Amino acid sequence: MPPGTLAPVADPRIVDLFAGPGGLDVAARWLDVPAIGIEWDPNAHRTRRAAGLVSEFGDVRGYGPHAFPDANVLCGGPPCQTFTVAGGGSGRRALDEVRELAHRLVRERVLSPDTLAALHDERTRLVLEPLRWILRAKDGGRAFRAVVLEQVPAVLPLWETMAELLGTEGYVTAVGVLRSEQFGVPQTRRRAILVARLRSDVDRVRLPAPTHQTYRRGVPRDEGDLHFAPWTSMGDALGRRDFRVRSNYGTGGNPQDRGTREWYEPAATVTGKVGRNQVLPYDGSPAERFSHAEAGLLQTFPADFPWRGSDIDQQIGNAIPPRLAAHVLDAVLGLGTAPERYDEFVARSWGPTREDPEEEDASLLTDLDAVGSEKDPQPIG
Repeated sequence: MPPGTLAPVADPRIVDLFAGPGGLDVAARWLDVPAIGIEWDPNAHRTRRAAGLVSEFGDVRGYGPHAFPDANVLCGGPPCQTFTVAGGGSGRRALDEVRELAHRLVRERVLSPDTLAALHDERTRLVLEPLRWILRAKDGGRAFRAVVLEQVPAVLPLWETMAELLGTEGYVTAVGVLRSEQFGVPQTRRRAILVARLRSDVDRVRLPAPTHQTYRRGVPRDEGDLHFAPWTSMGDALGRRDFRVRSNYGTGGNPQDRGTREWYEPAATVTGKVGRNQVLPYDGSPAERFSHAEAGLLQTFPADFPWRGSDIDQQIGNAIPPRLAAHVLDAVLGLGTAPERYDEFVARSWGPTREDPEEEDASLLTDLDAVGSEKDPQPIG
């Protein structure tokens, strides 16, 4: 093995918490790594089943690593609504408290429902679930060999706390914020990433190194750092030219000042409201909206990925871009994928899809009602 090369995880098998429609699982399939995702939203689950992704429909709090004995890699992107800048911010305000609860979870190995109730918002509590799984697996004698966690940048302080705690549990870690356009995604999305490997396997782990230029407004990509590939534009991804996009979000806090991007630039962050963005042709024809397939392409999902259910824009906006996820997985698992293969991955057809019986969809909705009625989750630990 060349000096500096990370030893690969032997026979990696992923369990993906909060799996959504499958951003990370699509990346895992590209890399030939088996993955099973846990997801409790029936719409995202319908998409996963149509795509043939291995899935478990349910609440991650009702499971643990013992239910997936073959999995040796834990991945997770907990819900971000309370942490995101676009949300109400309750998670950001509770961040210090969540960090303290993470310390308590490592010390005590259990947190009672009464303790967690102090966080008020159930979604905020979910960010501690990956740590619960990691500790349960380690205490059960089957520690995960690798870990990948992702969230909005506001969660970086919590990931730094978790990295410190994982260091006391026998892991080496790396934490940082990655810019998606630096990895060939046609979008300026930023994600806080934590990766970890068992110290008994390796003495260090790193985040993936950028392959593409950083996007800077007003700087043409042919004037960027020539050591990197040019960033990918919306026009490159969609095969369209001569349009601009007006964002649904205001700029600088002014809802009337909605930012615009030209076809030769990367998209702004694709959110669950991507369908509200206006696509404005230069020739003055009526404004358009991105189709689901086009919004998925801006996230680097395959053009024929089988979106299903309702609220598809939200599914797309919630997902990690598969191309970014593939870079992160490759780095932490030590797979050594050739850089030129990433363009091949994104260009692939997803292939045959699976249609779901209507009665099964109805049962999913019934199951979700039952899950959602559980006001007091089981203790974490």
